[in-house]
Amino acid sequence: MVLDGRRRPFNLNMQLKRHSFTMLRFPKLATWMLLLPLLLFLLLISHENPFNPVTRLRNFFQPRSPDYKRLDGLLAPDFTEKSCLSRYQTVLYRKSSPHKPSSYLVAKLRSYEELHKRCGPHTRSYSISMEQIKSGQINSSSECNYVVWVAFCGLGNRILSITSAFLYALLTNRVLLINQEPEMEDLFCEPFSRTSWILPKDFPFKDQFDSFEQDYAYSYGNMLKNNTINASMESLPSYLHLYLSHDYDHHDKLFFCDQDQTLLRKIPWLIMKSNVYFLPSLFLISSFEEELNKLFPDKETVFHHLGRYLFHPSNQVWGQITGYYKKYLAKADERIGIQLRVFDNKTSSSQFMDQILACTLKEKLLPEVDMSKTIPAPSENQRSKAVLITSLIPDYFEKLNDMYLKHPTLSGEMVSVYQPSHEEEQHSDNNLHNMKAWAEIYLLSLTDVLVTSAWSTFGYVAQGLGGSRPWILYKISDGETPDPPCGRALSMEPCYHAPPIYDCKAKTEVDTATLVPHLKHCEDISWGLKLFNYDQ
Repeated sequence: MVLDGRRRPFNLNMQLKRHSFTMLRFPKLATWMLLLPLLLFLLLISHENPFNPVTRLRNFFQPRSPDYKRLDGLLAPDFTEKSCLSRYQTVLYRKSSPHKPSSYLVAKLRSYEELHKRCGPHTRSYSISMEQIKSGQINSSSECNYVVWVAFCGLGNRILSITSAFLYALLTNRVLLINQEPEMEDLFCEPFSRTSWILPKDFPFKDQFDSFEQDYAYSYGNMLKNNTINASMESLPSYLHLYLSHDYDHHDKLFFCDQDQTLLRKIPWLIMKSNVYFLPSLFLISSFEEELNKLFPDKETVFHHLGRYLFHPSNQVWGQITGYYKKYLAKADERIGIQLRVFDNKTSSSQFMDQILACTLKEKLLPEVDMSKTIPAPSENQRSKAVLITSLIPDYFEKLNDMYLKHPTLSGEMVSVYQPSHEEEQHSDNNLHNMKAWAEIYLLSLTDVLVTSAWSTFGYVAQGLGGSRPWILYKISDGETPDPPCGRALSMEPCYHAPPIYDCKAKTEVDTATLVPHLKHCEDISWGLKLFNYDQ
């Protein structure tokens, strides 16, 4: 497929190139003394461009700590770089995060990694645990318990629900295993060294996962509804199905109650089907409160840390990301990511485009243009902005590209617009589609400024990985463009779209955003739940 304008399609066969910067050696000390003030000046004014020689020189004079490639200790040291290039090379493309993981979280992750090595697939402990699930009987001699995550919905939803499942595993001393469908192959590197988080293909009733719904016989919510399970039972099943998707009911949501967690701790295998970021509701479970406070003293950084820990693009996807970044984004003085998604079919592309311009121009994210003039030849010292658009359709790229390609900006800046792909429709069951989506999410996370669409998990993942509070384009409802058209997010955490509305202690419906100080409603969904810092 040939694309016009500045839209650049991904090339799956893109080769990685190595860039190097070599300083000339000057024989005379006097020459160095004359050049030193100029070099220092350049170091101060340069931008964070990993391929800018000045930036590399600055890094030479200001060496980073030994842990900078490991994200301040977040990542384990025992990986080889070739096995997962993105684990070590992301720091060349993204600014260092000001948000540092707590020492308690780092220690907890190292402890979890040891547990996963001991209990993961193809270990003796795993084989013993498999006998439990086959027999249906709980074996008290087994030291390992598990959470099995089952795929559902689009890639953004999957990443967010996996993160939620991982934190639950971390809190309950369980091993997380992923039921990887073909459409998810070769997207991510293995996050844990010398073991795997992929559920083996010979797992019992693996071919029945599609039938795991609310009314499944071993669905926890369904069993509660039918009074077939309780904490006082002498004989409990060896596995339960947890239905934690957007359309779950009251009994499914009792998962978030302390008394129900007491029962669930006794079940070796929990098979979880989810498509939402249910993680904020774990903060409603009082028995987890102390541990969560030690893990995340900064409540706004939960996904930022866990997402960067878990999700590293595979070498194949990383080649797409770096190839595109180097060719089209690296040389710009500033990179602006605009993630566009329309959920209401009644919203026209022209109406949404007007909202995009109203937001980006009003907030001075993009410069205004002089429509009465044609664009002059670019000058050498002209400041440049690269705009990365991700959308299923090409309309917004074409209009924005046309505007900046033909007319000069009032600020004198040069603006280039790019869109890697336009798939027209979402194909979550297609592996190639998901590779492109993952590459685009990651590219968005590397931008300096981010604009996202309300309700979009695609945007949530990008903002969390990049550690940014984006400008959110509010949802157009009933044909009415919102005023203001956008607003700055108060927290970089993703939104939980379907939170429980039940107070487990009072046994009554309640606004759960009022139960703990760091949970509030989302900026883009009034009923959603989101983590904030106390002072916001």
